[in-house]
Amino acid sequence: MNIECFEVRREDLSATRVVSTGCPELKDGEILTQVECFALTANNITYAVVGASFGYWRFFPTEANWGIIPVWGFARVVDSRHADVKTGERLYGYFPMGTHLVMSPGKLCDENFTDEAMHRTELPPVYNFYVRTDREPSYDSSLDNERMLLFPLYATSFCLCDFLQDNSYFDASQIIILSASSKTAIGLAYGLRDDAELLPRVGLTSTRNKARVEALGLYTTVLTYDELNAVDKKLASVIVDMSGDGGVLSELHRILGDNMVFTSKVGATHYTANQPGPQFIRSRSSMFFAPGHIRKRTLDWGAEKFSARVSEFWYIAALRSRDWLVFEYYAGMTALPRAYRQVLEAKTSPETGIIVSLN
Repeated sequence: MNIECFEVRREDLSATRVVSTGCPELKDGEILTQVECFALTANNITYAVVGASFGYWRFFPTEANWGIIPVWGFARVVDSRHADVKTGERLYGYFPMGTHLVMSPGKLCDENFTDEAMHRTELPPVYNFYVRTDREPSYDSSLDNERMLLFPLYATSFCLCDFLQDNSYFDASQIIILSASSKTAIGLAYGLRDDAELLPRVGLTSTRNKARVEALGLYTTVLTYDELNAVDKKLASVIVDMSGDGGVLSELHRILGDNMVFTSKVGATHYTANQPGPQFIRSRSSMFFAPGHIRKRTLDWGAEKFSARVSEFWYIAALRSRDWLVFEYYAGMTALPRAYRQVLEAKTSPETGIIVSLN
């Protein structure tokens, strides 16, 4: 049996290859999982864009200058040399964009475990955590697609919402969200709409997506990137940037001036866009790293309470998303390059969620 992995060149994400290797012999305590299916979103592109600085290339190491982009999905244990993990178990979590993964389960409990492979021990724990779905009391197979696609995004949305609330919205009078059609932005907008403060929410999007974003009913105002001057510059504003478009962000900073109180940089849906210009206010901007916020809240609330709050947020938002979400399916490793390019080149519509099945 061979293991196949889809790899991208780190300095040119459009350059890809599929690498096939023999299956290694398992050591005591290891398991072999076969990836069944996973979702592909702009979030995976963000993993690649910041892969070196945030350690995403380290989860599934490969040859120098190449990288394996992590994805969220399901896999099944097909071989085990671990006494407490049986062949046939189904897992949900963080997998390579490929057919198999050798894992070293540790910290086992009935419902989950952590992959304690040596190269992953210093990486954020949230990415090393795997759910044993066969043992999960609340598991609902009808939500598998939403879980793969939306849970990682809406978990970030929850953390962003909580971060803003915890900082009293930086005393802002409006929230401006760039790439408002992105699913993480939509998740954030769900949370903001439910907040008692209910600050005005300005969604910025492309001209082709404006009508779709307006139809969601989640933003007070929807503007295109050509309409930045229509933003109310008299209001103290906090910006949440899912786009990574330094040119747009810099122009928005110029327009708002002192009324730009804080910018949280989250994603890179426009990963090829310009870098920030001289108008960009770095002193009031920072990159948002969801695992860091998860670590903080786990310490504040305890792991069980944090998990319960995220799960409730995700579940409610996922059900709401069924009003607009449409799935697009790709089957097999041969179809994976085409699916990847659809996401990389932003060719899918905002309401589309891509699911790749490998068996």
